[in-house]
Amino acid sequence: MQEPAFLIYKVDYVSKNENNISVGAVVGIVAIVVFFGGEVAYYVKIQWNMVSSTDLNGLDLQTGSFTLRQLKAATNNFDVVNKIGEGGFGSVYKGLLSDGTIIAVKQLSSKSKQGNREFVNEIGMISALQHPYLVKLYECCVEGNQLLLVYEYMENNSLARALFEECQLKLDWATRYKICIGIARGLAYLHEESRLKIVHRDIKATNALLDKNLKPKISDFGLAKLGEEDDTHISTRIAGTYGYMAPEYAMHGYLTDKADVHSFGIVAFEIALELKEKGKLMKLVDSKLGSDFIKKEVIVMINVALLCTNVTPTVRPTMSSVVNMLEGKTVIKELVSDSTIFSHKITLEGMMANLQHSYETYTNDSLIEMPLTASSSSAADLYPLHLNSDYWANRE
Repeated sequence: MQEPAFLIYKVDYVSKNENNISVGAVVGIVAIVVFFGGEVAYYVKIQWNMVSSTDLNGLDLQTGSFTLRQLKAATNNFDVVNKIGEGGFGSVYKGLLSDGTIIAVKQLSSKSKQGNREFVNEIGMISALQHPYLVKLYECCVEGNQLLLVYEYMENNSLARALFEECQLKLDWATRYKICIGIARGLAYLHEESRLKIVHRDIKATNALLDKNLKPKISDFGLAKLGEEDDTHISTRIAGTYGYMAPEYAMHGYLTDKADVHSFGIVAFEIALELKEKGKLMKLVDSKLGSDFIKKEVIVMINVALLCTNVTPTVRPTMSSVVNMLEGKTVIKELVSDSTIFSHKITLEGMMANLQHSYETYTNDSLIEMPLTASSSSAADLYPLHLNSDYWANRE
């Protein structure tokens, strides 16, 4: 087999001075240096770029892809006027495609503290997940040092904004109950039905987005952790939002799907309960509902929330069980009854005091303390609350 020309060292003519290096040898050496130098430079360039082609090829993306030019046109060159959020990965823009479709474009920031691998993981996970109660990833764009994700646009922002912001949506009880069931179904899919078996790690009201029909969809898989089949638990870097995290995860870094169940319980409380200014807890049922609620469903939701927030992970139900409880397919043992709720003998303050006591008991029994870190990635990436809101100040 003939060798490549730049690797040929021998030539027919050799100088009489045996110490001299032939012209052919010099050319060969120079060619080798140039070739391998170019390879190194190319490798460094690939590593310097946001995402390597190898990383992306391994993801088996279930999406198509936009061009950077298309996304620039849709967002008017990422005009600040179209900016709808700033998150751990970077900025998010509202975009309008030529066919009239409204999209949300997440643009990775070169200064993102989370790094490229987490972002690539998000692409792979979201693209493989298709469910009515998960925010849909339409396509992705990878050009040069630009990596962007294109999501479906959720017209009614987040559940948190609907519940707590000044421009609150009028959510009647039937809608709230459907939202609660929808979130539960989405989590049941992630935990039990999805091939990936994902633990979300940051379930909260800002990560439940609402479409034009107020149908909830779970967003933000940047913090999701793939469950390993042979592991009974997952030890990982603590990441989530204080106030929603399960005690065993916050204290020990002990992460299972039951951590998501706990977070869901807190969200269920928020859907049914009333908050006053500066986060002061008031009555058990949101007064904005007036008499427009079904007592039986309120009792079910409160009991489900209490089960989900049990300090012992193994006592918490699976999310598929939660769905069955909320839909009335499974009878649930009442921890709170009609008389205790509607005679106002039990208040939200008392209930939360009991939860806090359980947390403190768990903490005192803990031998290992793990640092708490706020979520570095949030669905507030897409639809953040106003920074001057009482909810934002007290929750985050």
